[in-house]
Amino acid sequence: MEEDRYTKGLRKLKEVDDEAGFAIIENLKDIAPDLGKYIIEFAFGDIYPRKGTDLRQKEVAVVAALTAMGNATPQLKLHIKSALNVGCSPEELVEVIMQMAVYSGFPSALNGMNILKEVLNEKTLNVKQIEEITKRDRFVKGAEWLSKLDKNQITVLKENFKDISLDMVEFTVAFGYGDIFSRENLDPQMRQIATIAALTAIGTAQPQLLFHIKAGLNIGLSKEEIKETIILMTVYAGFPAALNGITAAKEVFDEL
Repeated sequence: MEEDRYTKGLRKLKEVDDEAGFAIIENLKDIAPDLGKYIIEFAFGDIYPRKGTDLRQKEVAVVAALTAMGNATPQLKLHIKSALNVGCSPEELVEVIMQMAVYSGFPSALNGMNILKEVLNEKTLNVKQIEEITKRDRFVKGAEWLSKLDKNQITVLKENFKDISLDMVEFTVAFGYGDIFSRENLDPQMRQIATIAALTAIGTAQPQLLFHIKAGLNIGLSKEEIKETIILMTVYAGFPAALNGITAAKEVFDEL
């Protein structure tokens, strides 16, 4: 069984990234070879071959999570390369990283974007810029987009914050959804995968994770896609974060 997991893991690692990934394993040989063995067996033998999400979805989730956590620069660079290897476009990765400004702040998004820029320069790849500049009211546009995730959420936000800060509602809807979520180059399902992965990895936003799990179902993600995105976070954010994420998913699914 151990040999089977290792062999399967090597095969999947070659599929995802047959250069940088193996360089990391090689670098561990003289200090912690077992860590390299566990990476191959667990991350790429047990987790990555699982059905439910494809490699593009997996790598979008990982790029989002590592950007949001902000403390794994070498690994983020590796997975940006992996995302490109499995078919993600530079434009999609720009959107994934930019979206993290909403969930983990501008510093993490800026750092992630600089790493993406470094990778694209190394690969001599360009990014096609979004040319459309809308003159529509940002709040109205954001409210329309947020209503796709949950038709009642605007009312909920206004009710929750009316006694403390309606500006918070304005900023959340106008920036988070009017400016960011409504952008082109990343489809709504991928945006929710990125969001669920990031919120699971951050581990401090359970109410928002619950909302986005529900929102993911509302825009067409399957329960399986949501579960697999959360399970993947065992590798990148640890078991406690993934267990909390699965508990949130169970709570949402049980309500259906």
